[in-house]
Amino acid sequence: MVSILALALAFFQDDTAAAPPPAPSSSALAEMIHNSGPVAFTVLVILLLCSIFSWAIMFSKWSSFSRAHTQGLRFIRAFRKSSRLSEIAAVADQFKPSPLVAVFNEIHDEYQRQNSGRGLPRNPVALERAAQTAASEALTAMESRMTWLATIAAIAPFIGLFGTVMGIIDAFHGLGQAGSATLRAVAPGISEALITTAAGLAVAIPAVVGYNQLTARLREFAARMDDFGRELLNAIENAAMLTPPQQPQPPAATYAPIEEPRRRSF
Repeated sequence: MVSILALALAFFQDDTAAAPPPAPSSSALAEMIHNSGPVAFTVLVILLLCSIFSWAIMFSKWSSFSRAHTQGLRFIRAFRKSSRLSEIAAVADQFKPSPLVAVFNEIHDEYQRQNSGRGLPRNPVALERAAQTAASEALTAMESRMTWLATIAAIAPFIGLFGTVMGIIDAFHGLGQAGSATLRAVAPGISEALITTAAGLAVAIPAVVGYNQLTARLREFAARMDDFGRELLNAIENAAMLTPPQQPQPPAATYAPIEEPRRRSF
């Protein structure tokens, strides 16, 4: 039994001594980036700039959309508590980050032009068109720089693949000049070339996720603006029907002086 344990211990000691110590992955990655060629280094710099730009867009959009959502909820509460459009129009600028304010201002201005803010609107279709125009303009403003995010998400993997292809071409060209077709000779060049593909995926994946999330928020804002436009039009019509129409005052009667009958003279 003692001899068997001694042989097993010697076997494990030999395996431990034969196995090379694992190199830390972080130092190996930094060394490969440091040893990258000019093409791969240029591709990495471009991908780094794209990553910084895409994250800046995402953080900016998330912050602005959060403010717009909060102010929109406050504006809806104030609108539903108020009984007059003039009261909401006076305080609408306090909720300015919300796109609902633009829809309200456009409908209110059109209503003032038609009826001076009283009675049923003469042209309800014009109010609907004004609401659609305001919603479209507000949504276009909120979509600014979103195309850049989609572009980065689409082209970042191809930029990384370009660096990989050029790195592999360079590695095989050097292998052909050296004349030694061994894995040890070609593996470092290929591993350095694959870094750019990994970097391209690291840039594209967050950009795709952020673009999809922001696009979903934009669709939610568009639906909220349409719903609010219809709610505002209904409120205008209901208020106009509940308000009794003012009876026109009859014009002041003008009485002609009564002429006394002339006395005949005989």
